[in-house]
Amino acid sequence: MAVYGGIQAHEVERWLNALTNAAYDRRCPLSKVHGGNVRARTARQDLLHLATAFRGGERSREAIADGLSRWCQHYLTEAEWYVLVGGRTPQSQANANAKSPPAPRTKAQPNDTASAEEQAADDALEVLYQHRVG
Repeated sequence: MAVYGGIQAHEVERWLNALTNAAYDRRCPLSKVHGGNVRARTARQDLLHLATAFRGGERSREAIADGLSRWCQHYLTEAEWYVLVGGRTPQSQANANAKSPPAPRTKAQPNDTASAEEQAADDALEVLYQHRVG
């Protein structure tokens, strides 16, 4: 189970901007949202609904912060969460620098599918790093 911290009311606008940009960045894992195009559309629609409610003054900052926290828990992996908050992923806490993006890895051998999948996941997190909030 992923561990997510709460989004503070004073951070709502930064989180909305970062998540919206990441959700529409085709190079980013949030554009796929771990379940295909239908789930990605739903995630973006939910995010835009929260942004519209916030910018239109329909809901308080606290209510939007709570909604964004639930959105993150529902749609983000733990690694994506840690990248967005500017922290280290649990797997790389021992050797990663929180201020720099994950180090690029060498290309995987064509017959090594597990390594290729890991490389693709690392590449996606590197793109996501550009949208971090923390």
